[in-house]
Amino acid sequence: MPHQVPWLIFLLPFLSLIIISFVLRPFFNNRPKLGGYVTIGAIGISFIFSLWVLLEVFATPGHKLDIPDIQWLVIGDLTVQVGLLVDSLTAVMLVVVTLVSLMVQIYSQGYMHGDPGYHRYFAFMSLFTACMLGLVMADNLVFMFLFWEGVGLGSYLLIGFWFHRPSAANAAKKAFIVTRFGDFGFLVAILLLFYNTGTFNIEELHGLAVAGALAGTILTWAAIGIFAGAVGKSAQFPLHVWLPDAMEGPTPVSALIHAATMVAAGVFLVARMFPLFEHSHAALTTVAVIGGFTAIFAASMGLVMTDIKRVLAYSTISQLGYMMLGLGVGGVAVGIFHLFNHAFFKALLFLGAGSVNHSTGTFDMREMGGLRKAMPWTYITFLIASLSLAGIWPLAGFWSKDEVLVYSFANNPILFYLAMITVFMTAFYMFRAIFMTFGGEYRGGAASGHGEHGGGKLHESPMVMVVPMVILAVLSVASGWVNVTGSFSQFLGHGGHVEAHGFIDGFLGILTHPLPLISLLVAGLGIFLAYAMYSAKWISAEAVGRVFKPLHTLFYMKYWFDELYERVIVVRVLVDGIFAALSVFDSRVVDGAVNGVARGTNEASGVMRRAQTGQLQAYGIAIAIGVIAIAVCFYLFS
Repeated sequence: MPHQVPWLIFLLPFLSLIIISFVLRPFFNNRPKLGGYVTIGAIGISFIFSLWVLLEVFATPGHKLDIPDIQWLVIGDLTVQVGLLVDSLTAVMLVVVTLVSLMVQIYSQGYMHGDPGYHRYFAFMSLFTACMLGLVMADNLVFMFLFWEGVGLGSYLLIGFWFHRPSAANAAKKAFIVTRFGDFGFLVAILLLFYNTGTFNIEELHGLAVAGALAGTILTWAAIGIFAGAVGKSAQFPLHVWLPDAMEGPTPVSALIHAATMVAAGVFLVARMFPLFEHSHAALTTVAVIGGFTAIFAASMGLVMTDIKRVLAYSTISQLGYMMLGLGVGGVAVGIFHLFNHAFFKALLFLGAGSVNHSTGTFDMREMGGLRKAMPWTYITFLIASLSLAGIWPLAGFWSKDEVLVYSFANNPILFYLAMITVFMTAFYMFRAIFMTFGGEYRGGAASGHGEHGGGKLHESPMVMVVPMVILAVLSVASGWVNVTGSFSQFLGHGGHVEAHGFIDGFLGILTHPLPLISLLVAGLGIFLAYAMYSAKWISAEAVGRVFKPLHTLFYMKYWFDELYERVIVVRVLVDGIFAALSVFDSRVVDGAVNGVARGTNEASGVMRRAQTGQLQAYGIAIAIGVIAIAVCFYLFS
């Protein structure tokens, strides 16, 4: 393979950004579809190159391509090389990012049709995809951090795409600011590693950790700092608050953010730097505990949300927690396998939500119902994705979800029980969404006018939106089967400290290992309860809400984290406390010192001005006194 091909994978979307921004928008603004075609073409070619890279990596001994580095930065004795790390992890992520992004861009042609910002939308999408691809391929931490911040910029621009809406502008700022806290930890970790090792190269850092040259407190704190960056980007507790508000962007943006770019970046970062975590028990335990807690914490809020996109947003946070738990207890292959499968069915779920909105003009499930007949393709694909997310055999989510369960059971039973409860919650809230959206009778659609589209007569979405959904539905069924013989795990390398259990490395093992059957039963109970409450109406949802009103309020108010952060920490602690104190210090101490010096100088100049009388005899007396004083000093001290 020519060495230029891997570089083109992320440079082509950048070229798309340049063409749209500097050629199409100024000169072909009256032909908006060109922007979509350019973006789709660039990402389509990147996808083909990604498949080529995957095949080359698979066929290469050691599963790693040798790509020559380029000298990027020289400061004194410091030389920073720019290079690409193309191994099995990179190859898998490239295929996931380009494939999901390609499906989203094709879908967007129908969804964004008629939007005045059509060119701008595809330019931002090109930037977002390019930065994620660059992040995945970077071979040193400085290069990675550059693209890491680029992904943050892309998310800011896309979440706030409809900037004329105050809610969208606020959501974009919230996402940008909250993730900065995690990014600060990542930056500190990069500086700490360089100060103690003298290198930014990722593979060299891996080697130092494995050899024990990078160990102890330094290794632990560096790993924790890296994980802080992942917590911000992947919306883990306690920096999870930005992701539900990110729904203010166009729905295809949500699909891309939640499936293959922004939130996947944090999980990828932990996987890329896994040798550092693997040699720090405290750091690896932190990853597993935060992931396990986030999984059940976010799922609890998904139980009560009425906006279909917010249900999916909390589902994403929960599943990202699953991935972190998988990394913490099972290693790279376990966490990345769930990311691989999740990307397809979560992108499909968001595209399904966008399809529903395209027809009804709302995201409020209370104003939907009865869409199964009017939107059969959307219903079938959404159902397949929901079954996969719930972990129902033989769909993709079953295989990766149960790997996480088996490894957590072997390593940390407490986290296993949290994960198993999450299985029940996931099945319940997803089928609650299905029964409220597609079951029963239609309840009104866009009467409130809160959707992104105008509603009107119920209709299936155009084929340009349906075809990507069908492709993702097929992948939501088939992608999990790539590991039934353990081939995916062997390709990536387990990277963990436990051996595979039973069914993970063989299809027949499902008959001998009880956990997959137990998880299927738990998920089935969740689906049955949703059916009993929202379809058959055997149990009144309103009555259950009244019985468990304190819990319902707690979940619906999102544990009051937004109020804690925005009203207590930002307003009371920062604005009314620290910032007010700094304002007083600035006005009274800093400004007071400057004003005092000015006042003293002015008064001193007034004294000197009064000494200038213009009388020669007074000047003569002053000179005489000066001469006498000098003579006396000379006589006394010489």
